[in-house]
Amino acid sequence: MNIIKDISNSQISFIRVLWCDNANIIRAKAVCVDSVNDQEVAVGISRGQQGVPVMYDGVVAGCGLDPVGEITLKGDMSTLTPIPYAPGHARVMGDMFIEDKVWENCPRGFLKRMITKLQKEGLEVKAAFENEFYLLKQKGNNNHKNIINGLSVEPSDFTPFSSSFSMDLNHNIIMDIVEALIVQNITVEQYYPESGPGQHEITVGYTDALGAASNQIVFRETVKAIASKHNLRGSFLPKIFPDKAANGCHLHLSLWKDDKNILHDPECKYGLSETGKQFIAGILYHLPALMAITTPIPRSYRRIRPQMWSGAYQVWGLNNREAAIRVIRKDDGKLRHFELKTVDASANPYLALGVVIAAGLDGIQEKMVLEEPVQLDPATLSTREMDEMGVKPLPGNMGETLDNLEKDEVILNAMGEDLSRSYLAVKKTEYETLKNLPSAKEVELLLEKY
Repeated sequence: MNIIKDISNSQISFIRVLWCDNANIIRAKAVCVDSVNDQEVAVGISRGQQGVPVMYDGVVAGCGLDPVGEITLKGDMSTLTPIPYAPGHARVMGDMFIEDKVWENCPRGFLKRMITKLQKEGLEVKAAFENEFYLLKQKGNNNHKNIINGLSVEPSDFTPFSSSFSMDLNHNIIMDIVEALIVQNITVEQYYPESGPGQHEITVGYTDALGAASNQIVFRETVKAIASKHNLRGSFLPKIFPDKAANGCHLHLSLWKDDKNILHDPECKYGLSETGKQFIAGILYHLPALMAITTPIPRSYRRIRPQMWSGAYQVWGLNNREAAIRVIRKDDGKLRHFELKTVDASANPYLALGVVIAAGLDGIQEKMVLEEPVQLDPATLSTREMDEMGVKPLPGNMGETLDNLEKDEVILNAMGEDLSRSYLAVKKTEYETLKNLPSAKEVELLLEKY
């Protein structure tokens, strides 16, 4: 099958080759189909791209990278998809190569390495990211200025959680988003208006780990592009309005072996298999470091608060929405997947899913013991009760998580020297800049980025 010839005979003029950098900015270069002569689509990018922060296009100090040298970004042709909201354009996910080898700084390459390591244990992870996002319009004269103080935008509506009226108000744009996702081979499962004004959630079906990370890229791209066509702005920024609901991006995972979901075992305590317990124990153990990657900007920590269903404590529970890890027990008593709540859409999905797999794999290899579940709201416990139960609050700021990541040899070794160095350098630079910005200015800077 000649993919390029088939594309040339279609209405596609350009193929975008995408990459997602350490700042989680989705970038692309587009190749004219007429200039492609074989089965491969590739473009060159600077080595320095993985050292660029969210604030500006320049390489940060200490990342081990500079503008000298070229990286080849090769399109994974198995991901070739026409873009429904951009007629004439198709998309492929890119892998970074240097001298015909996967570059150590490639986030997608890192996730592939973690998938391979898990496969050596005979295991596979299936996953889905669960996104919340705001639809925003340019600020005008209204009676709601108290919740949009200092910002140039306001919510597209002011309806409450799961409002059917919100569904009516937003019917056209939501249907456009859903139809575009389906055309791009993403399974849509549920939709409802979320707690914040103008906030929505669309859940998608699970798939293999690499596919789930790529779906997250497509999801973000689709929402933002279609919102723009409706003269709105779509934003996944973790915290936009100071006193309104934040945007999470919970990560749902299940553990498979020989094409069977092995999370549930009725013979084990809580119905959770031994391998499942070890995998979850590893994630919980490393979570204070993982958060530097799963919740990677200062505004992430304005979302992670007690009694906000965001997982502010280093605990797990069965159907406990205040636990960092919620193991979901269905009415039939079976456990099919669990949810990591300390994730938002400012995280590079390839890196986030990669480090979660690395942590879970460490739990399996070290046979970590999963502590007892917490079946109440941890915020209601006294200090003494927390100590007795081993309940610990998770880091409250980006600085803490970066320190934790620097000390976590398992996660650093999994990432590799080059990727961990460039990532930490980018995130330290972002933290030092963003932590001192006034809230409204920080939001304005990041609103279009995420």
